Amino acid sequence: MTTPNLHPSGTGAKIVGSTGGAGPGPEVMAATTLNGDKVMSSDGEHVGKIADLMVDVRSGRIAYAVLSTGGFLGLGNTLHAIPWSALTLDAIDRCFVVDIPAQRLKDEPGFDKDHWPSMADEKWGATVHHYYNREPYWTATRDISEGRDS
Repeated sequence: MTTPNLHPSGTGAKIVGSTGGAGPGPEVMAATTLNGDKVMSSDGEHVGKIADLMVDVRSGRIAYAVLSTGGFLGLGNTLHAIPWSALTLDAIDRCFVVDIPAQRLKDEPGFDKDHWPSMADEKWGATVHHYYNREPYWTATRDISEGRDS
């Protein structure tokens, strides 16, 4: 028996490796278990940790992972909204890999904990997705709901 592909191409985080254990994960996991997971860049540099996952309540999809970089004990952190589809979960090394080099991530201005962007603003979201070379998640969701999934 084959497992159906419930995730259209390009709409979620990829998974590499398998833990093979019983219980949840890595395909379905509690969001809180991902908070604090380290994030590596595509060129192998440790760039920060997952601080939060942002859910698009209307679609029920993870919109962004919030990456926390720099700082010490939560002070002076820079936060970055990373499209969920730009991440790969490495189930063996228990980390995420973002699909851009470290310097490109450092060049992205980000935001601080007291000045979050309006993540529901499609113009802002399209800019973020373009930076990470990803199609905005809401267009993929719209295509699926309108029966245009190939």
